[in-house]
Amino acid sequence: MTSQDSRSIRRLTSGYKGSYDYSKSEEREGRSLVRFKCGLLNTIQDVLRQRPGWVEVKDEGEWDFNWCDVGWLRENFDHSYMEEHVRINHFRNHYELTRKNLMVKNLKRYRKNQERDVGRLEASKCDFFPCTFALPSEYHLFVEEFKRSPGSTWIMKPVAKSQGKGIFLFRKLKDIMDWKKDGTRSEEQKDAAQVESYVAQRYIENPYLINGRKFDLRVYVLVTSYVPLKAWLYRDGFGRFSSTRFSLSSIDDKYMHLTNVAVQKTAPDYDPEKGCKWQMQQLRRYLTAKHGRETVETLFTEMDNIFVRSLQSVQKVIINDKHCFELYGYDILLDQNLKPWLIEVNASPSYTPSSQEDYEMKCRLLEDTLNVVDMEGRLTGKEKRVGGYDLMWNDGPIYREDVNVETFGSSCFTANTHLGCVNDREKQLRWLLKPFPGQKRM
Repeated sequence: MTSQDSRSIRRLTSGYKGSYDYSKSEEREGRSLVRFKCGLLNTIQDVLRQRPGWVEVKDEGEWDFNWCDVGWLRENFDHSYMEEHVRINHFRNHYELTRKNLMVKNLKRYRKNQERDVGRLEASKCDFFPCTFALPSEYHLFVEEFKRSPGSTWIMKPVAKSQGKGIFLFRKLKDIMDWKKDGTRSEEQKDAAQVESYVAQRYIENPYLINGRKFDLRVYVLVTSYVPLKAWLYRDGFGRFSSTRFSLSSIDDKYMHLTNVAVQKTAPDYDPEKGCKWQMQQLRRYLTAKHGRETVETLFTEMDNIFVRSLQSVQKVIINDKHCFELYGYDILLDQNLKPWLIEVNASPSYTPSSQEDYEMKCRLLEDTLNVVDMEGRLTGKEKRVGGYDLMWNDGPIYREDVNVETFGSSCFTANTHLGCVNDREKQLRWLLKPFPGQKRM
């Protein structure tokens, strides 16, 4: 860094830790130089380093923007003082939505409150997650449910792991005896390390298949505030396919049942050139050609319902903080009736690319995330679209510009979403944004 850069930094506000003195006009106009800290060594680091006017700081340097991992957040957030303009990429207790057991607990409570306050019909709109129990704490409740449907398949997942680690399918109670919580465990077993918390979830035995293979959808939702709730849906995403044709005759084949890229790329016949992904636009075109536009629009509306209601389920428990935003990676599975199921939500979705196409998509996603967070102060705050992001919810439903709300009906509260549609972000950004400092408008 040059001495001139250093002087520029000193002239601008101090960010995380330190004093500052700048006028309201400077704050409103945004920042011509943004000091960032990045704890990840992948696509996000590339995007931050290439952004005009952004300067990387190392170690204990003062920063305005921090893309950290959740470990850093856990260790540092509670004793950090952040100035008005500073932004960080996680909410303090993001895990209320992103730990598998807490997500289900919050969704169950939300559904129960909806039934009490609004009625059973409204509560039924929350029936988008499979029957799930936390083990070992709900072991006996699980056994009751298990015995009601003998022979059905269940899936076990550790509550705080990702990338398919520790997941297995089972059909017999003896396969999960380690999670049994009663008086039959020996003293030696009780003295041993605590059994890891898992969720037992009814396995979706009738997934929608393409070319005989199971897949799930990765969808990106950006939350910039919980009070009021403000959420954006990205147009791009992808389907993640298994490499082996689906069958319930073998429940031990992880390459058949788990679609995680971290699992699939270890398959013997994995081809890194082909990968195991379809872009969301390709998937939406395929489904539309096979089932018709109306059916697919209904499917995508039901997915929008999942995003909004899952965020509402944690709205009262997430610690809202104006310094925080969160880019969630939603995992959605379709069954053969084209019903979408919420499998999990990730606080740290992978930004490591599996191909050049994947890298370019993630660069677009992350660039537009920075555009929405808007450290440079180039937005008015009234935008319904920024690049590939469409505003889905802002303390209430957002509608498309060309829709008459009175005739369209307020029940279609996710009308301004375009998941899997054309992402002409560069054209839209040229129209929307003032140029970066020192650049001419194109």
